[in-house]
Amino acid sequence: MSVLDISEHPPPQRSRTWSFYLVLLFAVLPLWLSVPVAWYFTFYFIYTAQWSTYSAPWSTLFLFSCCEVIFSVYHCYLAHRVSATIPPTSGDPEDIQIAYMRLLKAGLANLPSDRGDIETIVVDRPGSPAETIVQLDRHDPRAIEFRHSLRTWFCKVPFSSITRHHIEKWLYWAMYNTALPPVDQVPETHKKAMDEALILLQKRIGCKIPEGSNDHVRPILLTVDKTNIFWRPFAFYSFIHVINWCLSKLFKTLYDVQYGYSNGVEYLVRIPAHWDRDISPRPIVFLHGLGLGLFQYHQVIASLINNFPDRPILIPLQPQISQDVFHPRFLKPPSRHEMADQLAGLLKALAWVNVDEKTFSSKVYDSEEQEVEESLVEIPERGVTMLSHSNGSYTHAWMLKGHPELIGRSCFVDPVTFCSWEGDVCYNFFYRPCMTGMELLVRYFVGSELGVANLLQRHFCWTSNSLWFEEIPNARDPHRSLFLLGGKDDIVHAERVKLYLASHGVRKNLWYDPEGRHGQALIPGGPGLREVLRWLSEDEF
Repeated sequence: MSVLDISEHPPPQRSRTWSFYLVLLFAVLPLWLSVPVAWYFTFYFIYTAQWSTYSAPWSTLFLFSCCEVIFSVYHCYLAHRVSATIPPTSGDPEDIQIAYMRLLKAGLANLPSDRGDIETIVVDRPGSPAETIVQLDRHDPRAIEFRHSLRTWFCKVPFSSITRHHIEKWLYWAMYNTALPPVDQVPETHKKAMDEALILLQKRIGCKIPEGSNDHVRPILLTVDKTNIFWRPFAFYSFIHVINWCLSKLFKTLYDVQYGYSNGVEYLVRIPAHWDRDISPRPIVFLHGLGLGLFQYHQVIASLINNFPDRPILIPLQPQISQDVFHPRFLKPPSRHEMADQLAGLLKALAWVNVDEKTFSSKVYDSEEQEVEESLVEIPERGVTMLSHSNGSYTHAWMLKGHPELIGRSCFVDPVTFCSWEGDVCYNFFYRPCMTGMELLVRYFVGSELGVANLLQRHFCWTSNSLWFEEIPNARDPHRSLFLLGGKDDIVHAERVKLYLASHGVRKNLWYDPEGRHGQALIPGGPGLREVLRWLSEDEF
């Protein structure tokens, strides 16, 4: 019986909805046009040479227009600098090799979708890392599924149209975080590694990749491709900055939330007067996602503070993903090890964890076997409860990779860190044509913003940002881990993530809303946030 090859079927045709045009006309265009309008007014006032005689309202308008013009020039300079930035060098070759092998083995073990693993290398751990990559048949469902997933990195063209040259360009970027140079300029060590990677890939996809090239196909090379940055008016950035500043002051007044800076991390923290590390509930660390910072997440933070007055709550401030253009580190996002070590140091400085100093050094694994073994170290009963949303799951992943002994419980909401090797998050966020109002809102107000583009299109590292099941302590324990997904998420391929987690035995702690969209799980009063608060309340000691 023949098997349907979904890797050859183009994605369903989509047409633009009415919501797209509403958002375009009433949200995107007014904001985008404000900058050229400011230029027009500024030159008009200067050309008439009578601006000094204008009334107060007109003089104020002239002043604002001048500010917008000056800022737009500065913004163009920053955008050019970001676009011309050479991506950071790739990580450790052994780490990359381990991640690539994991990528190829994902889905290879034929794990059931509704229960635990059939075979494991260690007790209570997934079987995929123990699989051997053998030559699959072209019609093997595992090969078809992998080809279908892989073509996302080529904007979902039929897999048969992808040639060896396209694969080599994508592989070289994935391994070395740079564009593939001319053949005679590729180092011999890189050639050897590429050839070995290509042989394994062809075994996994069940067929030989054809020679040649196709001008209609282009691989997604996230940190090499041209950045898509659209300007924002000075008034927009100023408004966000003022609102976030006011909210931080409001939190201090209403909830005694303090601002702090320690070990390279800016943060807001609320610590109850009589909290005791040894007998009180664990502290909560909330890692927010891309967007507008406190302006976007203030209701979630308020819910945490109001519902859990008996425990500390820490919110690391992340200017690089909060459109805080006035912050000195706006275009200097911390690396994986830098952020993980800084946050770990902060937890120790707050005396929330009690671990030996050596645990704060970054771990470097010599082999896949050593990495798996180290990830199985018993985690202490204490530690903090880490709650992350969307892009915050990357920092959550960094902490679990580098300092798992500090994390007692983990809650992932709309996580982008799982199955990120499949390319759906990257494609949906930056490359998919916008067809709905929500997609346009996300693309313009988040995806094309200067700081976000700098972070994700110039400082993204898929090996660091990909979290594998075996790296999550107590992933199947409903008391220790919780995963929340929305079936209609426009960014995360929730069905794929659900299948990945469920196939490794995650059942009772996997909350899935078939109608849920990205961010909907944290809407105040909604079922998603109620589930998060219920799970957090289980931590009674």
